[in-house]
Amino acid sequence: MARSKKMGHATSAPAHPTTTSVDEWLAQQAGQDDLRFITCGSVDDGKSTLIGRLLWESHQIFDDQLATLAVDSKRHGTQGEGIDFALLLDGLTAEREQGITIDVAYRFFSTPRRKFIVADTPGHEQYTRNMVTGASTAHVAVILIDASQGLLSQTRRHAYLVSLMGIRHVVLAINKMDLMDFEAQVFQNIQEDFRVVAKAHSFKSVTAIPVSALQGDNVTTRSARTPWYAGPTLMGYLETVEIVRTQDACGVFPVQWVNRPNADFRGFSGTVASGHLAVGDAVRVTASGEVAKVKRLVTFDGDLQQARAGDTITLVLDKEVDASRGDIIVAVEAPLEMTDQFEATVIWMHQDAGLVGRSYELKLATQWAGASITNIKHRVDVNTLAHESCRQLGLNDISLCNLALSRPLVFDVFAKSPQLGSFILVDRFTQATVACGLITHNLRRAQNVHRQALSIARQDRERLNGHKGRVVWFTGLSGSGKSTLANALEKELHAQGKHTYLLDGDNVRQGLNKDLGFTDADRVENIRRIAEVAKLMMDAGLVVMTAFISPFRQEREMARELIGPENFVEVYVSTPLTVCEQRDVKGLYKKARSGLLPNMSGIGSPYEPPLAPQIIIDGSATSIEENVKYLHRSLDH
Repeated sequence: MARSKKMGHATSAPAHPTTTSVDEWLAQQAGQDDLRFITCGSVDDGKSTLIGRLLWESHQIFDDQLATLAVDSKRHGTQGEGIDFALLLDGLTAEREQGITIDVAYRFFSTPRRKFIVADTPGHEQYTRNMVTGASTAHVAVILIDASQGLLSQTRRHAYLVSLMGIRHVVLAINKMDLMDFEAQVFQNIQEDFRVVAKAHSFKSVTAIPVSALQGDNVTTRSARTPWYAGPTLMGYLETVEIVRTQDACGVFPVQWVNRPNADFRGFSGTVASGHLAVGDAVRVTASGEVAKVKRLVTFDGDLQQARAGDTITLVLDKEVDASRGDIIVAVEAPLEMTDQFEATVIWMHQDAGLVGRSYELKLATQWAGASITNIKHRVDVNTLAHESCRQLGLNDISLCNLALSRPLVFDVFAKSPQLGSFILVDRFTQATVACGLITHNLRRAQNVHRQALSIARQDRERLNGHKGRVVWFTGLSGSGKSTLANALEKELHAQGKHTYLLDGDNVRQGLNKDLGFTDADRVENIRRIAEVAKLMMDAGLVVMTAFISPFRQEREMARELIGPENFVEVYVSTPLTVCEQRDVKGLYKKARSGLLPNMSGIGSPYEPPLAPQIIIDGSATSIEENVKYLHRSLDH
């Protein structure tokens, strides 16, 4: 294959083919220090243009790329007949048509002094999640400000997000100085305004640089048009800024895979999260507490004597220990804790709302657990940093929340360990990542509550009752006949001498759930409480029937997992909506159609039918007696 030429000189091989992964590219540049940085700013501040200029002036654009860029510039560009370097990064069709950055664009380039990974992130507020993604691994943030506009609300938002993600070094690139005739006073006023903003954050350094991304002033070479400026160029700063990569004495190693190619070899593969590990170090498995010594540190290129944070290794111990994927191996002196409750800053990244009580999957390092938000303390207005009350999380919301886990996990606070202090939340049904979070501190009450051992167990109560406890969960629209069927089934079981209890939606809302309304968040909490009560009653040896609309699949699945699939029978009363409306025994549909009940399931709020219920009953087609007989036969099986 013919090789391309870089702008300015020929080269025998590309510095970074477009198909190269981050890890592959870093391996190619082995021996050089690396710097990850993010560019952010308001819309049309020139982020993409600035990075395009950096790539061009560092000879990272090939002749064939430049030819393509020239064609694209005429078709989509904003510079007339000139080259529009922003198009090097604005790769999405929607971005080119709108002239804005939507996705996060990553580029790799290098100079003789350092190699770089740069993330160009969106400026629009609705793409906060994209910016957070780009900032998650960055060492430096380049915040652009349009010199003709000065500080905007988005500048304050980006400064907050950069600080939130743990970036401590900021370049204030005051762009479009050519539009302001390179006036020193304009630069100084913006610089001083940002210093006031920066006082609210924990930045270690803020370096202001006057630039013109379009014309190249102070990007890689010092501009003659800013004789009043004595600081570094942007490239000069990026090449020389010192990033302190702390190497804690205590190594932390999340196990990603148990590597056992044959009977003679057993190792634990993964990446060192923090600190360092050396041959001979004593380590322990946090879950089991087993202690062993490091025998080998195996890599593709041979064994190491010591591995540091970021190194991908296979850890071989001097004895067999009980560890698997998701376990954390640490140096014996590492002061790590385990918790099942913590406070965290949660960034919501999905269109569907985040609701208190809804069950998600949480991934922290290589550990997984069920998780739910137990309390939303406040939402942060990222423009003013004001704290606002809220009951649910919307797309791009940043909120302080309490979370509870289904089992204890090894953790640290984000400020000390980004690897063990950050997590993602995953939707249990779609497997979509709905949020990311940064742990602020452990909730100590989680360590002060312990399960009490009881002398009488569920099996003892079931033996006394003469039958097993279980939960029969009726779901369906209002008016479908759930309560009628559940009541008739309880009468039949009671007549047979079985110990039963019926939890009905309307009855429970007059007591236990009297404080809840009918918003989505309240409906989720309503079902969570019912599931907990039903589990306790089942533990008492009762056959429990619940008659609730329970409109959301996620909450019904949460109830199934809490109670146990072997003890949970989902009965879908699939009476058509038209029949339910004709019945309208409580007059609810009439109110809903007139706008008096905006959140009624099936009308103003969705009802999600079960995908695979154990029992389906059409409450409009068969008599109650026949349906009860069918239910009883099905339950006996």
